[in-house]
Amino acid sequence: MKKGYFGDFGGQFVPELLVPPLTELEKAMQEIMDGPEFNTELEQVFSDFVGRPTPICKCFNLSKELGFELWLKREDLAHTGAHKINNTIGQALLTKHMGKKCLLAETGAGQHGVATATAAAVLGLECIVFMGALDVERQSHNVRRMELLGAKVEPVQSGTKTLKDAINAALRHWIAHQQDTHYCLGSVVGPHPFPLLVRKLQSVIGQEARKQFMDRLSRLPDIVVACVGGGSNAMGIFHPFAEDKDVDLVGVEAGGEGSPDCFHSATLSKGTSGVLHGTRTYLLQTEDGQIMPSHSVAPGLDYPGVGPEHSFLKDSGRARYDVIYDHQALQGFYTLCRKEGIIPALESSHALAWVLENRESIAKGSVVLVNLSGRGDKDLDIVREIEAG
Repeated sequence: MKKGYFGDFGGQFVPELLVPPLTELEKAMQEIMDGPEFNTELEQVFSDFVGRPTPICKCFNLSKELGFELWLKREDLAHTGAHKINNTIGQALLTKHMGKKCLLAETGAGQHGVATATAAAVLGLECIVFMGALDVERQSHNVRRMELLGAKVEPVQSGTKTLKDAINAALRHWIAHQQDTHYCLGSVVGPHPFPLLVRKLQSVIGQEARKQFMDRLSRLPDIVVACVGGGSNAMGIFHPFAEDKDVDLVGVEAGGEGSPDCFHSATLSKGTSGVLHGTRTYLLQTEDGQIMPSHSVAPGLDYPGVGPEHSFLKDSGRARYDVIYDHQALQGFYTLCRKEGIIPALESSHALAWVLENRESIAKGSVVLVNLSGRGDKDLDIVREIEAG
C-alpha cells in the first residue's frame, strides 16, 4: 500500500505551502507519539481527565424487545460528552511536545470545538475554532461552552455556512500561522497524515470495547455499528475489530429528509470518488466535479465527504454502509431516551436507528454493539424546533 493511501484512497492533495507543516506533523508522529514518555502522559490524561475507559452497557429493555443483545459503548460518558475528546487531548499533547502554542480547529456540531477548547485549556494552549455560521446558530449552546473555555470562535459566512466551509477557512488560517499553530483536524479526513493520526487516537474506543467484551462475555460482538460523517468515531471502533472477520462492521450515514431530490450526507452510499480537503475519497459532487450541499438533522454528520479509510473499507467489502433518514434518527433518539434513560446525540441516534430498522434481519441471540459517540443535550434545541413544526 502506498504511503498515505488506503487502496486507491487518501494521499496529500494540498497547496505547496501546506506540505512543510504536514511533513513536520508526520515526523512528530513518528518521533514523539511512538515514544514511552508521550504514551505514559496520554494514558494518564485519558484516565484522570477524560474518564477512560468508558463502559459498555447492555440495553436490557430493548434487548428483551428485539430478541438479541444490544450493547452500547458509552463515549457519551467521556469528559465533554463525546468521543471527540480522545482526539483533541492527543493532538493537544502532541502540539505541546512540538513546541507550538496554539490549537486551531473546525467544528460542525460543536463537539469537536468544545473538545479542542477543553484540551487547550487543560494543557495551557491558545485555541481558535472556525464554525459555519449556520452551525453557530444551530449549536449556540456549544458556542457558549467554547467561549467559556477560552476559545475564540470564528463564524464562517461563506458557502453553505457549515462544516465544509469551516474546514476551508481553518486550512487558510493554518497556512498563514503554521509556525506556532497546529491544526487539530476533527475527523479521519483531510490529507495524510491526518487520517492516520486521528484513527490512532480514536482507536482507544475499539481497543477498550474489544477487551471489555472478552472480559465480560468471553466473546466478541457479532455486529459493530457506528454513525459516519467524517468517520472518526466509526473508525475508532472499527479498526481494532478489522482483523476479526466474524465481526460485521456497519457504518450508518445520514440520508436527510429522504425525498428523491433532498440534500443528504450519504457520501459512501450515493457519492462518487474525487478529491476533497486534500484527500481522495468518496464525496458528494455534481457531474462536473462541483461539491454538492449536504444535510443532516445531526450537524456532526453534515459533511459532503468521508474519511479515505472508510472509502477503502467500503470498496474492499470489509465494512458495509447504509442510510438512515432524519425521521428514523429522531425515532431512535426518542426510543433510547424512553426505553433506557439515555439521551443520545442525534449523530449516534442514526446508528441506533439502523439497529431498530433492521431488527428483523438480525439473527435472534446475536450480540450487537452500537458506538454511542455522544450525548444529546447539545441537540435539544433542534429536537424542540422539529417538535414545534
